[in-house]
Amino acid sequence: MRTKTRLQLSTLMFLQYFIWGAWYVTLNTYLGKTLEFTATQIGLCYGTFAIAAMISPFLVGLIADKFFATEKVLGSLHLLGAVLLIVASQATTFQFFYPALLLYTLSYTPTMALSNSLSFHQMADPGKQFPGVRVLGTIGWIAANNVIGFMGYTNTAGQLHVAAVASLLLGLYSFTLPHVPPKKEKKVNIKELLGFDALSLFKSRAFATLIIASILTCIPLSFYYGFTASFLSDIGMDYIPNKISLGQVSEILFLLILPVFLVRFGVKRVLFLGMAAWLIRYLLFANGDIGGGVWMIYTGIILHGICYDFFFVTGQIYVDKKAPDNLKSSAQGLITFATYGLGMFIGTWFAGRTIDLLTVDGIPEWARIWYVPAAIAFVVLILFGLMFREKQKAKAPA
Repeated sequence: MRTKTRLQLSTLMFLQYFIWGAWYVTLNTYLGKTLEFTATQIGLCYGTFAIAAMISPFLVGLIADKFFATEKVLGSLHLLGAVLLIVASQATTFQFFYPALLLYTLSYTPTMALSNSLSFHQMADPGKQFPGVRVLGTIGWIAANNVIGFMGYTNTAGQLHVAAVASLLLGLYSFTLPHVPPKKEKKVNIKELLGFDALSLFKSRAFATLIIASILTCIPLSFYYGFTASFLSDIGMDYIPNKISLGQVSEILFLLILPVFLVRFGVKRVLFLGMAAWLIRYLLFANGDIGGGVWMIYTGIILHGICYDFFFVTGQIYVDKKAPDNLKSSAQGLITFATYGLGMFIGTWFAGRTIDLLTVDGIPEWARIWYVPAAIAFVVLILFGLMFREKQKAKAPA
């Protein structure tokens, strides 16, 4: 891959995840503190991303694959997204904000798959070349968190304005990216688009256990993504997005050492460690505070690298190893549908509802709240340990 192409794709990834990171981490504080939405309403707003994740395979497969060049669809969606972010920033009630955000997430989520497919198209060996490009996405997310924090946009619509500007820039930039023509000869198969033709893999007890555990793990995950910033704000922490971005820094580190752990310990132990990290994180949050227990808060955030990489990335690697060649894409579609779609949809609603139930006189009882996802993580951890049986160790990615 030429240096020019690598720089183009790296810039694409940086902006792609800068946009997401600009609003996703701190939207809950803006909605709760400024617009005074209930936790259930905030959970529903975060659930728009899950709805979009379930629908986006249709958009990508039916539009990009068959009719239009990838870079043109990517650019058009980001330009539309910039407009919808501005519209959302003007909404002050749930009745208007929710549909605006839903429309925006419907325009954004397909771009994640499109940016990946455009990148893969330019690579002779994606297994070796893609990680070095994709890591710029995590750096973009970290940069966005720090911009929002230092500019003081944690509780304001400014975070949506920053995301809109970045979306506009990426929309225009996308039209300069390498050309990827539509696959006009490909017939649309709805089962394949959603990964449903990979359901035959459920004959494997290990595969079925992983998918079910992934869905259930997204319930406690939703507490972290949807409400950590609100929690940190309530206990008096400042520069919240900057500190949450430490989780993405650790994500980079643990992603680099993940292949070593897979070879040494095998899939089951690495997955088990990732799930255990979710349990430990929530116990730390439940007992931490802004004073002498602040180390627990920071440790809980930094555990994100293990929480995400050791469970979700390992799960994706396992699914790719387990699926035959003709089902690899479908299997990845299935796990994406199960986690970012179904699992997050259930999780965001449940998290919001739980926090509303454990809020007294307008003050969330965070110590009690964090024990709820901790309990769920514990149950899933035990069930996974008993049910998952895999004799072979996964080999490290090339």
